[in-house]
Amino acid sequence: MGDWGFLSALLDKVQSHSTVIGKIWMSVLFLFRIMVLGAGAESVWGDEQSGFVCNTQQPGCENVCYDWTFPISHIRFWVLQIIFVSTPTLVYLGHAMHIIHKENKLRERLLSPGGTQQIKKPKYTNEKGKVTIKGNLLGSYLTQLVVKIIIESAFIAGQWYLYGFIMVPMFPCSKKPCPFTVECYMSRPTEKTIFIIFMLVVACVSLLLNFIEVFYLICTRVRCGSKRRNHKMNSADYPASLSAPRFPTTEEALRQNKLNMEQESNSIGGSLEGAKEEKQLLGGH
Repeated sequence: MGDWGFLSALLDKVQSHSTVIGKIWMSVLFLFRIMVLGAGAESVWGDEQSGFVCNTQQPGCENVCYDWTFPISHIRFWVLQIIFVSTPTLVYLGHAMHIIHKENKLRERLLSPGGTQQIKKPKYTNEKGKVTIKGNLLGSYLTQLVVKIIIESAFIAGQWYLYGFIMVPMFPCSKKPCPFTVECYMSRPTEKTIFIIFMLVVACVSLLLNFIEVFYLICTRVRCGSKRRNHKMNSADYPASLSAPRFPTTEEALRQNKLNMEQESNSIGGSLEGAKEEKQLLGGH
C-alpha cells in the first residue's frame, strides 16, 4: 500500500471540495479498489505467469501463448484504470486549490487598511476556506465527472474486449513458434474469475455514482436558478401584484353577478321609494 500513499493523500484532499456523492465515490475508490487491489491482488495473481502451463516443450511457445492470451496483466490493467480515473479528480483539485489561494489573497487585501473599497469579493470560499461549487468551479467539477464516466466506460469495455469477464481454465493457442495448436492452462481460474467479477462490479458502482452526481448537480443548479428567479419576481422591484393577471372562476363570476343584480334592484327600489315620498310631500303642499 506504500505505492498508493501519494495518490491517496491527494485524493483525500478532494473530499473537502466535493459533494456528498463525490465523498461516497472516493470511499468506494479507497476501500474497494485501492485497498483490495493492494491487499489481495498479489496473492491471487502472483502466479499468473508462472502457473501458465502449455502441453509442449517447444522453446518460446509458452511465452508467446501467454502474451497472446494476456496482452496486459490484469493487475497492471486495474492499476492503470485507477490512475486514469483519478486523474480528472486531481485536475479539479488543482483548480480548486488555485481558486482557494487566489481568494485567500483577495480576503487579505480586503482586511487590509483601505481594503473595503475593493469591488470584487471572494465568490467561491468563505472565511473558513470551505468551497462552494458554483460558476466556473461547477463547470470544472462537471467536466471532470464527464471525463471520468468516459474513462471508466472505456476501461470496462476494454477489459471485456481483452479478456472477457470469466477466466476459462484452458486456452488453445496456435501462435508461432508453436508446432501445432497447443493447450495452455491457467492456475486457479475460479478464484481469478471471482476477483475479476468483483472489480467489475466496483467499477460499475463507481460509474453509476458518477452519473448520479452529474444529475444531482444539474438538478440542484436548476432548482436554485428557479428559486432565484421567483425571489426576483416577488421582490420590491417586481412586486407579486404585478404578476400575471388572475381571472375569476365560474363560481366567483356567478356570485359577483348575483351581487350586482341585488345592488341594482336595491338601487331601483330606493329610487322608487324616494320618488313616492317626494310626490307625497308635493301633494301635501
